[in-house]
Amino acid sequence: MDCKLAVSLMHDYLDNDLSRQQQLELKSHLLQCVDCRNRFEELEQTDMLLYSLTHHATGPSDDLADRIMGMLPQQKKQKLWLTWIKNHPAITAAALFLVVMLFSTVSFWSQENQLIVKGSELDKLIIEGNTVIIPPDQIITGDITVENGKTQVFGQVQGNLTVIDGELFQASTAHISGQVKDIDKAMDWIWYKITNLFSDVAYR
Repeated sequence: MDCKLAVSLMHDYLDNDLSRQQQLELKSHLLQCVDCRNRFEELEQTDMLLYSLTHHATGPSDDLADRIMGMLPQQKKQKLWLTWIKNHPAITAAALFLVVMLFSTVSFWSQENQLIVKGSELDKLIIEGNTVIIPPDQIITGDITVENGKTQVFGQVQGNLTVIDGELFQASTAHISGQVKDIDKAMDWIWYKITNLFSDVAYR
């Protein structure tokens, strides 16, 4: 028996349509031909799978399509939080901003208390250790920010003076034309940063 004839008889064998003699001839060929034997095993497995699907105990064969679809890998459902983010971009951006500000503030607070002085005309200031002094004969034009230090004002500041996590002393001769801000707490620092950020955006 050649392989072509054997393949055609395999389907009839699985359907029990072969005579006794044809069954013996096919089995004899399968014992000798490895390729045909492998093919027969594949057809037999496929036939068993179809039989189990069409004769499932949970219901009649008319729900075959439903069972086949249930066996297929299901498409991943989009996560609810991702959908919420897409539907609320403004709230998401605000929350992300607050988280970034919080982490940056915590990082700032964990650093060493190093004196930082910002502003214009810094050459008119006197710095002794962690103390910033505005002499009585000096007029500073512009804003001044002192972080992690003491500030002593004897002269004039034509602008705002901000002291962060430090001490402020104003002599009787001192004159500050702008606002004076003394920030000591972490939450005050966060609020100061947020308000300054929005003020910068508004003036741009």
